[in-house]
Amino acid sequence: MSETMHAVEIIEPGGPEVLMLTTRPRPVARAGEVVIRLAYAGVNRPDALQRAGSYAPPKGASDLPGLEGAGEIVALGAGVSGWRLGDVVCALLPGGGYAEYVATPAAHCLPVPAGMDLKEAACLPETFFTVWSNVFQRGGLKGGERFLVHGGSSGIGTTAIQLAHAFGARVFATAGSAEKCAVCEDLGAERAINYRESDFVEVLRAEGGADLILDMVGGDYLPRNVRALADDGRLVQIAFLQGPKVELNFAQVMMRRLTITGSTLRPQGDLAKARIAEDLRAEVWPLLEAGRIAPVIDSEFPLAEAAAAHARMETSAHIGKIVLRIQ
Repeated sequence: MSETMHAVEIIEPGGPEVLMLTTRPRPVARAGEVVIRLAYAGVNRPDALQRAGSYAPPKGASDLPGLEGAGEIVALGAGVSGWRLGDVVCALLPGGGYAEYVATPAAHCLPVPAGMDLKEAACLPETFFTVWSNVFQRGGLKGGERFLVHGGSSGIGTTAIQLAHAFGARVFATAGSAEKCAVCEDLGAERAINYRESDFVEVLRAEGGADLILDMVGGDYLPRNVRALADDGRLVQIAFLQGPKVELNFAQVMMRRLTITGSTLRPQGDLAKARIAEDLRAEVWPLLEAGRIAPVIDSEFPLAEAAAAHARMETSAHIGKIVLRIQ
């Protein structure tokens, strides 16, 4: 096995054109880690934020972008149990996924679901870890509740719709075109709201308000989300495509007993991510293996064309996940 590998690095903060193919030393598994020879890696919004210089990797993580992938375990660090050389896995990564090999904590790996190929499996970790931890663990979504997810046709959105529907919630989603709305409804949304034509606040209030909202838009959506919530409703914020700062009248939050919370996945500790992985394996992997839910894949690009993959993502024309073919 070669001591070097092909990878895509960020040569300086900027647009997609700053992603360049390079050669790097192959990573070594530290205690508790595995090294995976990647077949595919997922492309996610945090990768673009890192590329633009606004989302630095955590201390000790690879400077290469890439937060999820799937492939074969080729090295085991000290103390690793439960995995063997040759196992095929998908994994949440601390970074480094835009490369032929990556090191990641063994506890952040999950088996490739039965009946699923490596390309599909590479689309699972980032979105499923994010949705499970925010919608179900932090947001406490229960069957029968009204759930609204913004950006319903994104990787996060398509995952959230399917999981919420599978666990018995009434699902609503926003999207920006008739085509995207149709996809959301096919995946299990009771109603998809074209935000260019209708006001999601009015739609949700007519239904009694949302018990839980998952938002990645931010900006002026924040006060609108508050208006769209039912009394005792919860808002979970996971990103800010329109910015993190807004003026908000907190009297509504107090008088209607609303909860506003949020999280980001990457800075969380290894143990927290391992616990999410355990939950996913127990609660969600059976649904994947039964074919009740599945990742939605928009497009595939070779590793050397990572810049084109980012350009595709930043048009927001995609539906579902964009993947890089590594091997």
